Amino acid sequence: MHVVIMGCGRVGSTLARSLEDRNHTVSIIDSEPDSFRRLGPGFNGDKIPGIGFDQEVLEKAGIRRADAFAAVSSGDNSNIIAARVARETFGIAQVVARIYDPGRAEVYQRLGITTVATVKWTADQVLRRILPAGAEPDFRDPSGTIRVEHVLTPESWVGARVGQLQEEGRLRVAWIDRLGEGMLPDRDSVIQEGDLLHLVTHEAHADHSYQVLNHGPERRGQ
Repeated sequence: MHVVIMGCGRVGSTLARSLEDRNHTVSIIDSEPDSFRRLGPGFNGDKIPGIGFDQEVLEKAGIRRADAFAAVSSGDNSNIIAARVARETFGIAQVVARIYDPGRAEVYQRLGITTVATVKWTADQVLRRILPAGAEPDFRDPSGTIRVEHVLTPESWVGARVGQLQEEGRLRVAWIDRLGEGMLPDRDSVIQEGDLLHLVTHEAHADHSYQVLNHGPERRGQ
């Protein structure tokens, strides 16, 4: 892949080096040429000084042959403008914008621009570590509708089938970590002691799902 990055701060420079480590080509844009020092002497990509939403600057960065564009500067407005130019003017399908304001991030997410709301993400990570299990999920989609979380199998569900848990809990078991390996279960998979269940639930059903998990199955042998 060829990836164009706007913003050579800590996030942009780390992203650029990570992409190069995976054998992708990278062009990185920043309005402050001194920022390129963060890339280190081993960086082989293109360093383009300029404004990341300027079409001529994007052309120099190889936007027409790019497979993806990431706007990760420190400014929400600049990131959104650049993301829209990359998508709407140059037709880049894979576009991601870093947004500090979670409210704005949700708006642009609904417009089809993938956003990373850094403030909300950080707050969610802290909440997950200070609140009781189940109070805050591992992941919540930007609309706040879907949550993903992992739960150690309650004793009452050992021996039950995945399909029963899904039906009674109004949830989906996305995958199971069992004895250090991941597995994709089907409805007839039997839940075992020590399984780490990765659950996908609707936010509106989360309380019900946890009640079912804590209470145990209503029926056996399905």
